[in-house]
Amino acid sequence: MKLKQLLRTGWVRSGVESPESVASHSWGMAILAMKLCPGNLNKTRVIEMCIVHDLPEIIVGDLTPLDDQTNKHNDEIKAMNKLAPFWLDLLLEYEEQRTEESKFVKYLDKLDMAYMARLYEEQQGLDLEEFVTSAREVIGETNLK
Repeated sequence: MKLKQLLRTGWVRSGVESPESVASHSWGMAILAMKLCPGNLNKTRVIEMCIVHDLPEIIVGDLTPLDDQTNKHNDEIKAMNKLAPFWLDLLLEYEEQRTEESKFVKYLDKLDMAYMARLYEEQQGLDLEEFVTSAREVIGETNLK
């Protein structure tokens, strides 16, 4: 439940008023998964991965590319072992990008971020192009549209 209170660091740094929480981001990804998940993927696994992929941030924090991420992977594994070891396999699958499901979840992670960037731009008149550009690098322009 602490993810509901943890605000997304990138939005805070960019001056977004009332930014979403990490839990809200995970929920957004899960909704996108329900709508967009290809039939050849295990949709339940995808949704579960969306929901737990940022759980370690309760302990580690919501790190952005601007933060020191030297020990991020190990710190997140330790945090997941403490918080929810029974979901460690989902986190590792996501982190290692070893399945089509985990690759799709990474796509959803960036897609949700790009959607929120555009929403905040429209609502608050901010320039959040850096977030959309970051999403394009992972999912491409065609998929972003």
